[in-house]
Amino acid sequence: MKKQTFIKGSVILMLSAVVAKALGALFKIPLTNILGGVGMSYFSTAYSLFMPVYALTVTGLSSAVARMTAQSTALGMYRNAKRVRATALMLFSALGLGGSLLIVITARPFCIITAGSPEAVPAVALIAPAVFFSCITAVERGYYEGLSNMYPTALSQLAEGVIKALAGLYLCNYVIDNSEKVLAYFPVGTDIRLMASTAGILGVTLSTVGATLFFAVMRLFEKSSSDFGGESHLISRRKIARELVAFALPTGVSAVVTNLTSLIDMGTLMGCISEFGIKTQTALTGVTKEELPRFIYGSFSGIALTVFNLVPSVTNMLGKGVLPAVTQAWESKDRDALHQRITQGLFTTAVIAVPSAIGMGVLSQEILTFLFPKQTDEVAICIDALRILMPGMVCLCLSYPVFSMLQGIGKAGTPLKIMIVGAVIKLAGNIAFIPFVGINGASLSTSLCYIAVFTASLRVLYKQTKLRLKPASLLPVIYSGSVCGAFAYIISDILELKGAENITVLLVTIPLSGVIYILTLLYSSGNIAPINCRSATESEKNNKRLSVS
Repeated sequence: MKKQTFIKGSVILMLSAVVAKALGALFKIPLTNILGGVGMSYFSTAYSLFMPVYALTVTGLSSAVARMTAQSTALGMYRNAKRVRATALMLFSALGLGGSLLIVITARPFCIITAGSPEAVPAVALIAPAVFFSCITAVERGYYEGLSNMYPTALSQLAEGVIKALAGLYLCNYVIDNSEKVLAYFPVGTDIRLMASTAGILGVTLSTVGATLFFAVMRLFEKSSSDFGGESHLISRRKIARELVAFALPTGVSAVVTNLTSLIDMGTLMGCISEFGIKTQTALTGVTKEELPRFIYGSFSGIALTVFNLVPSVTNMLGKGVLPAVTQAWESKDRDALHQRITQGLFTTAVIAVPSAIGMGVLSQEILTFLFPKQTDEVAICIDALRILMPGMVCLCLSYPVFSMLQGIGKAGTPLKIMIVGAVIKLAGNIAFIPFVGINGASLSTSLCYIAVFTASLRVLYKQTKLRLKPASLLPVIYSGSVCGAFAYIISDILELKGAENITVLLVTIPLSGVIYILTLLYSSGNIAPINCRSATESEKNNKRLSVS
């Protein structure tokens, strides 16, 4: 079995994530332009129930299977790796089925209690099967990631993204274009935006079916387990199941807590807007008082958070790539390799996240106007909200690989504790800020939440590995990103003063700023991995030497 290095595997996953996110943008952005703020509130309500169940049943799966597979292959136990895969498929396909049924059962009370939108029940019900198919896909991805083969994950993400974009938009547009025909099957007064959002949700479910079929086809071309060696000792299925659950459960629960931020936004944002009104200078047209809370929440979730999640979804792949590498280094007690993996993971993430956040903050108006040209009111209230989200985006990007590193060294439960604290900060922040600054308060609490999460997780990683990570060594990245942002601000301002079109401003400013960033980074750092990681024992030795001198 030919394994990929951490860098190669991470590059494969990041490229696939970029393509998948581009396909996701081709789905989500036109969908938002079609549905508007109110329609996206229905779509986001379905997603808000789906994501916590998905996180609990699916998120920890890939990491758990990847870790156990990496442990087995590090010891040459390839048949045992196959057994891990088979056991995980049996165990978690049943769990996925239970998760799908849970969504169906709780759909109506959830929609009524949290969103006050019983109309969104069909959308919630249609997304329920996605949990079952995603569980199967997560096991398969984790197995190949544990073998340090990232191609199956990348290709399955590509298949999933293509199907979601094509099926989701086709079905949504079909409903809009044939509204009279569709509404004839539903009670009088049914909102066509609700039915269109439900059709878009169906596209999401079909995409998970496509990813599952991808791995089913891959199975046809696999070698049999007898081709991987004849080790006599195999871990029992019961023990494998216990270890998988013990690892996946805290990871899944921590992911649930992560996704609670969307539930917190849905409940508190709509609730506070209903109670205190909207704090914005933008005049909203065509939105009734009753629709206003849904409009604000749909705009925030469909526009600001969609753009906010673009970069973290890419850097999340670094976490997937670093997990098996850190696991193998930790299990083999290779401190030099552990040092290198942590260094590469953090620095590579920062190199991507920092300039992206600064650039998106500077060009937020231009970016949102370009992506959502038909939703002028929605864009107007989200421009400042997106800017306030940017510090949180950097910290969220950096948190993903740190969480994977903690999982790789056997601290799978630590992210859960950290994310619980983060969720409390998010809830308290929403309640404190939204009544005074409206939608911007939700952005501010999100940034504070992820700043606290990253700070705490990095501190725990330092304590557990005994590696001293100097944040000051990331200054070249921060400095280069700031230069990039200043350059982008000046160039965009000059172009806008000369009357350049929005698309021209973006096409000129982004590439030039990117070149400036790369040149400044190379000049200021001198190399691509300046993070200084030293073990505590090395520092103690150096201190002793200095004392003797």
